[in-house]
Amino acid sequence: MFPKRRMRRARSRNIQPLLREISLTKNDLIAPLFVDEMITAQKPIDAMPGQFRYPINGIAGVAADLWKKGIRAVLLFGIPKVKDPEATSAYDPEGVVQQAVRRVKAEVPGMVVITDVCACEYTDHGHCGIVGKTRNGMDLLNDVSLLLMDKIAISHAKAGADIVAPSCMLDGMVASLRTALDDAGFDEVLIMSYSTKFSSALYGPFREAAGSGYSFGDRSTYQITPGNSREAILESQMDADEGADILMVKPAGLYLDVLSEVATIGLPVAAYQVSGEYSMIKAAAQNGWLKEKETILESLTCIKRAGADLIITYFAGEVAGWLDEA
Repeated sequence: MFPKRRMRRARSRNIQPLLREISLTKNDLIAPLFVDEMITAQKPIDAMPGQFRYPINGIAGVAADLWKKGIRAVLLFGIPKVKDPEATSAYDPEGVVQQAVRRVKAEVPGMVVITDVCACEYTDHGHCGIVGKTRNGMDLLNDVSLLLMDKIAISHAKAGADIVAPSCMLDGMVASLRTALDDAGFDEVLIMSYSTKFSSALYGPFREAAGSGYSFGDRSTYQITPGNSREAILESQMDADEGADILMVKPAGLYLDVLSEVATIGLPVAAYQVSGEYSMIKAAAQNGWLKEKETILESLTCIKRAGADLIITYFAGEVAGWLDEA
């Protein structure tokens, strides 16, 4: 006896769209952008084909083009002229991100502007805050770095950021930022916490893009070792308890199991398809080993299926065009 249920019945091409469980939309996508204070024309990022560093005076036009394509949120990273041990450029009112925020909001008022709150691009040592001596040698100092993050976030909020996104994985960073923002009168600014950020090998191309390589050690004392799922879930739960509005899992594609668990906490969840994920797909496509469009759309669909409400991806602009075609 052939089984009564034939699964292929529902897979005829005209029925498939009606029964599709997960579909990508433009509102799912956030486009990361790199703004370089030292250039006057866009500069290609060799390790990320198709991606660029943009000058301050050109970032508003890039945002406007994304808006026309239907992308409604951008995440800004800055590359400053000056780096020092205290990352003073990171909270300068005339800093690269602060200028970029003002220009984007002036040109595209409806664009949701998210800013990365960290110090790795702004310190001369490349770590994500203030470093000093610890029992295990030189390393990131937690509590003094919280004060630095507060300054950075407030400067971004003053410039007009809608959402600040702390990425330094410091203990207590969400509670500290929430208090600082509220006390400064920015209680309506959201916090999208990099709440579950792994110490991943997939960040390599980003370090070229953002100029954020470190001069000693690594970041494994403040990012999560890839094998630890319970720790990863706990990090997001703690940030939720501290007042985060949006949680994040980074990287996305290799950590879908963790993403699925974080989604059960109940807050909106972003997933960051990081530079290494982007570059692997691009390289394979350029060599003819993968079909680029199909692979990108599959990867993003699977991230959404695992529980992401928002996907930060360097493919955002391309995907918006493909969704129009579809």
